[in-house]
Amino acid sequence: MARKMGVYAVVGYILYGLFFYWYLFYFADTSLPFEYEGSKADPTTFLNGRELMLTEEYSKIRNLLFFLSTPLEWLIYFLVLLFGLSKAFKRWAEDSSKYKLLQKAIYLLWLSIFAYVATFPLSYISYSLAKTYNISTQTFAAWMKDEVIDFWLNFGTWLIIVPVLYWLMKKSKKRWWLYGWLLSIPFTLFMMYLQPVVIDPLYNDFYPLKNKELETKILALADKAEIPARHVFEVNKSDETNALNAYVTGIGSNARIVLWDTTLNKLNDNQILFIMAHEMCHYVEKHIYFGIAGYLLISLLGLYLTYRIMNLATRRWGKELKISDASDISSLPLFFMILSMLLFAASPFTNFTSRYQETRADKYAIEMTKNPEAAITSFQELTRSGLSQVNPPLLVKIFRYTHPSMLDRISMLEEYEVKERNK
Repeated sequence: MARKMGVYAVVGYILYGLFFYWYLFYFADTSLPFEYEGSKADPTTFLNGRELMLTEEYSKIRNLLFFLSTPLEWLIYFLVLLFGLSKAFKRWAEDSSKYKLLQKAIYLLWLSIFAYVATFPLSYISYSLAKTYNISTQTFAAWMKDEVIDFWLNFGTWLIIVPVLYWLMKKSKKRWWLYGWLLSIPFTLFMMYLQPVVIDPLYNDFYPLKNKELETKILALADKAEIPARHVFEVNKSDETNALNAYVTGIGSNARIVLWDTTLNKLNDNQILFIMAHEMCHYVEKHIYFGIAGYLLISLLGLYLTYRIMNLATRRWGKELKISDASDISSLPLFFMILSMLLFAASPFTNFTSRYQETRADKYAIEMTKNPEAAITSFQELTRSGLSQVNPPLLVKIFRYTHPSMLDRISMLEEYEVKERNK
């Protein structure tokens, strides 16, 4: 039975991959609706023929890799259970130490290494794709350094969470999900507080904006928005990418507005001021805090559903999955698999919420700067530098896009421009 379930899972994954290949390369229509042809949202008006071709090629392959990567994790965890690898990891951990806590750490290390190695080919393909299309400027050594940092950060985080979670499972089989969620609240806030000053600097160097004239303009904009900002930070991303970005990160006194140096190098001051006004809206309207609250609510529902599904799966397929009890550490791949599935299922809702906030930020920024031309050209340059589709396929937008499409963003700005002109 276990072998048959494994075959079905592999065949299902292949069919799923073929469906998205067909959908992205043959079915989905990314052409512009005729009413937008010739507008400033039309990529033919600001991209040359080669850029248009590369944008379509890169976007299709990148989107396919996105849809393949997360379900691959599910398949790996499922096969780890079916073929007894989880039991083997537990046995090796028990043979290595007599201490329960250390056994869990060793088990988690084995599982993490196996999962990383199994998903590495797809990660490397994504890196190579970005290099081929001149999005990434990162050397293989630098990329591997970031991969190693990612691995140990993830391992360290789960090393804190997993022993506590499985201890709660032992103590309260029916309420562990609730107690685990309650403990996650201060942990999440603490990690958010540390993010800008401890975690982010592990990857890049952050420093106050070197262009003091531009910083003065940005701080004047912040003062207009009643934001008590003293510094704007820039980060050296040009060693990694040609893409552009800016963002708000952190909470409390550690909150930061950050500009990538690629953005500073490719956009003029008026374009950057529009982007900064956009980021200031996230601060003014407290989008970060709404995001944290939304995450905590979704995690509560997610942990409850994980508890119910884990118990159901253990009762019905415990023998095939080699799990005798959901509270046994060998069930961890099942926990990871279910949690990942639920997060993927929730992504249309979380992405919709994020797109709403980003639309609010765009409207706030244009009302503050009153410069639609700078705003439109900044989005056009973002499209060019990231080889982004102006009008992505519907499923890509639903499952992947945390920001509105460039068609939505630029057309909104054009409407504002026309309205201002007619006043």
